[in-house]
Amino acid sequence: MVLSRFWLVIFISSIIFVVFSLFIGNTYTIDYVLNGKKDDPILVSEKYIEQLPAFIKDSIMKAPDQTLIVDVDTNNADTTYVFKNKTVKIYSGVQKSDGLLPTCKSTLLDLIIPLIAYLAFFCGLMELLIISGASGKLAKALSPVFVKVFPSIPKNHPSISYMTLNFAANFLGLDSAATPFGLKAMESLQEINPDKDKASDAQIMFMCLHASGLTLIATSIIGYRAAANASNPADVMLPCIITSFIGTIAAFLLVGIKQKINFKSASLVAVLMALIAGIVGLLMYVSHLDLVGKNYFTSNLSALILVGIIAFTLIFSFINEKKFAEADTTVYDAFVVGANNGVKTGVTIFPYVLGMLVAISLFRNSGLFEIISDGIAFFFSNMGVNKQITDALPVALLRPFSSAGSRGFLIDSMNTFGADSLTARLSSIFQCSAESTFYVIAVYFGSVNIKNTRYALGTMLLVDVICVITAIFVATWFF
Repeated sequence: MVLSRFWLVIFISSIIFVVFSLFIGNTYTIDYVLNGKKDDPILVSEKYIEQLPAFIKDSIMKAPDQTLIVDVDTNNADTTYVFKNKTVKIYSGVQKSDGLLPTCKSTLLDLIIPLIAYLAFFCGLMELLIISGASGKLAKALSPVFVKVFPSIPKNHPSISYMTLNFAANFLGLDSAATPFGLKAMESLQEINPDKDKASDAQIMFMCLHASGLTLIATSIIGYRAAANASNPADVMLPCIITSFIGTIAAFLLVGIKQKINFKSASLVAVLMALIAGIVGLLMYVSHLDLVGKNYFTSNLSALILVGIIAFTLIFSFINEKKFAEADTTVYDAFVVGANNGVKTGVTIFPYVLGMLVAISLFRNSGLFEIISDGIAFFFSNMGVNKQITDALPVALLRPFSSAGSRGFLIDSMNTFGADSLTARLSSIFQCSAESTFYVIAVYFGSVNIKNTRYALGTMLLVDVICVITAIFVATWFF
């Protein structure tokens, strides 16, 4: 219900604001909201050439293609005059994101089809893990801990192994593998959900822990910083780990209090201590590496572990081929069946993702997001907050809505302020310390047709806020 109302508010308010801007003259045309593409110039006016100042008119007529660009500035959008069919079209500024119709197309071609491919492959592997018995053994080994965090899940339930693989993939920055494992976990949890239309306690806990974004190897962030010529592309890795870890602990505590989980459990404390020790140990190892060593380590660890998971699945399935024969199938046929289920899941979640992304597209292109962003930045600047921090806030504000959009702000902050500036580093921490909340909710709850997400959305947004505050303190402390 909360998600539905939030979606309606974004959609309707954006449409009202766009139409209002058109009628009061702040916007010349609203076609870009429907058909425009990201980074396209925005049409702000159209005049007869006789209405333009003489020097602009003469410059246009002398230009080879009758196009004039003025105010050339690498940090700001240029004003462009294009003379055609007796009128001059004036463009200024660029579009923040794709319009509604291009978003529909890109959602299918650039997001859903690749996602379906990932789902097909990894759901095929999951089927092998199930039939070979590997997932059952993993669930049995981790049950003592998981039954404390997820008391409503039966001991040795298959969802435990799926959630474990999802958390591990997220931890290592393996986004392409994390989503299929996570969707499989949601499907498994839905089987024991007594109310199929309402999110269960276990599903909410899983979603909030997943969305907190605990990441050990921020491979993509390091890559962006390296491309922007940062002096040490991996120097944000430790702040990212600290921020995302605090976000994960906050998510666990918030949901745990709501669900009355026993935090004094010895097994929970032991696992938490082991996790902290593992992170600290790895950080100590990485801190002793030079720049080349850090880049080599971070770029290869995740890939090696993913290859190891694939190899283990296939080898274990081969060793336990008898179990496939008992199930009247073969290893290859089982993989194909799992892949087919992955394709079906991708088709199921498409409408949920589409509905969310077109709403976000309207929200950004309407100008409402910029007004809210500028207002928050103005508020914090008047409170004496460092301008380098307020300059990074657009990444934090957009991250829950769109990973691609916040990534664009991240890259822009590095280009504008320099990759080694506090703004760029803080933007990097914002980008890697949380998930795209609304996309995640649309994908995961949509995959099992849950309509009532209960308190999941509110908790996930609160965790996002905690991550933002933590990131600011951590970045200020480190840099």
